[in-house]
Amino acid sequence: MAPIRIFRLAVIAAVFMTLKATGCVAADVRVAVAANFADVAKDIADAFHTATGNTAVLSSGASGQIYNQIVQGAPYDVFLSADHTRPEMLVRQGLGVPASLFTYAIGQLVLWSNRPGVAADGAVLTSGHPGLIAICNPRTAPYGQAAIETMRALSVLDAVRPQIVEGQSVAQAYQFVKSGNAGSGFVALSQIRHDEGGSRWIVPATLYTPILQDAVLLKTAADNPVALAFAAFMKSPAIRSLIKSRGYRLPGGD
Repeated sequence: MAPIRIFRLAVIAAVFMTLKATGCVAADVRVAVAANFADVAKDIADAFHTATGNTAVLSSGASGQIYNQIVQGAPYDVFLSADHTRPEMLVRQGLGVPASLFTYAIGQLVLWSNRPGVAADGAVLTSGHPGLIAICNPRTAPYGQAAIETMRALSVLDAVRPQIVEGQSVAQAYQFVKSGNAGSGFVALSQIRHDEGGSRWIVPATLYTPILQDAVLLKTAADNPVALAFAAFMKSPAIRSLIKSRGYRLPGGD
């Protein structure tokens, strides 16, 4: 895999030595990841295993759903959210490690259609005949909230509301469009990098609250060296480069 080949030897060595010093060999870290980041997380997990011999066990879903699972005692070690609010809430509730909070990616919202010309420039939203528009649940998924904010900013929300269909996660919203059950939909730019043809409109970032995707180490894993190493691995230059290549912006303007 190309991204693995570009990993810096210094990063791999540093993580390996950290794990070796603590005596951890072939251990697991349980990572809950927002649906929009699931594919990228799989590549990061593969790279982490290649570098350390340890396994990142991934579970994905809407950020709000994962948050509720954690509050109810789900045994995760690291949470890669699609927003910054829920990781901060976990810290305030004593379930997250305060010093571990960091923004690992900044999401980009896109209106996408399988059909040419439909989503270009977002004109379908003001056409009067938008067809079904897929979004993810704005109460549990940040990309859904960003979609609502975008349509409100464009003064079209009330007009198109009857045409909106909701998925529980951004992955389900993507499937609604991919399958043709919705004519267009608001999804993450990272999700459509392999989708050729069709049409897309990268929504100007000024139309919605920045989608700061934050990570947090959960209190139950505060002394888990594999979880600590995974969080550090997420900050490495090679991983940041990988994240950027998948359609995300990075904190600091990189």
